Amino acid sequence: MTLLEICVDDAAGLDAALAGGADRIELCAALELGGLSPTPGLVALAAKKARSARAMVRPRPGDFVFTQGDMAGMLAEIAAIRASGIEGVVLGANLPDNRLDVEKLAALAKAAEGMGRTLHRCIDLVPDMAEAVETAVALGFDTILTSGGALSAPEGLDALERAHRVAAGRLTIMAGAGVNAVTAPQILARVRLGALHGSCSEPAPEPGGKAQRLGFASPLRRMTSTTRVAALKAAIQAG
Repeated sequence: MTLLEICVDDAAGLDAALAGGADRIELCAALELGGLSPTPGLVALAAKKARSARAMVRPRPGDFVFTQGDMAGMLAEIAAIRASGIEGVVLGANLPDNRLDVEKLAALAKAAEGMGRTLHRCIDLVPDMAEAVETAVALGFDTILTSGGALSAPEGLDALERAHRVAAGRLTIMAGAGVNAVTAPQILARVRLGALHGSCSEPAPEPGGKAQRLGFASPLRRMTSTTRVAALKAAIQAG
């Protein structure tokens, strides 16, 4: 059975994803920015509520070319996530030329040894997907989250299929971006991936009044929909 991972960035999203039947939760902050490291409070909630959860380790928006200062913070985050008791972490790092930064990834993966480790969509920037899959295997990752280098997984099916073939069961290729109840059957009909990843979200209501005027609200913020999670879960099971 294909595993369904849902990414959430707040307590309401966590509850909605679990109610909809998510098999695993990816914990983040600011999903409208592609997901940043979650708050310790959200990680603690997931440790109590979710049977399987992984936390994003990404200290800032932008690219995945990290400084030594970024690395120090990420290593501290991994230690805190380990202490929370949740299953694993979601990691990634690129060189300026977009290849995977093997040195930094090795350090992050070593810090997370014994935990579940997902290589995130930094892989969608690389010039050679097959080479990057081999690198992820060598570094001990068990999952790669990818859209196949495209804006959405349905658009990146050729690359997803190649990545799945190169992985050859040594790790799980998990399709993400544009994955929903409509596109999931199309993806799985082409390549029977071990996992799918989605937000199953809808636009969040915009707060009015002073909070909005003072810039505390993001116009791009979205909220997890239990109905959409359940529909995606049903589409996977039907396939």
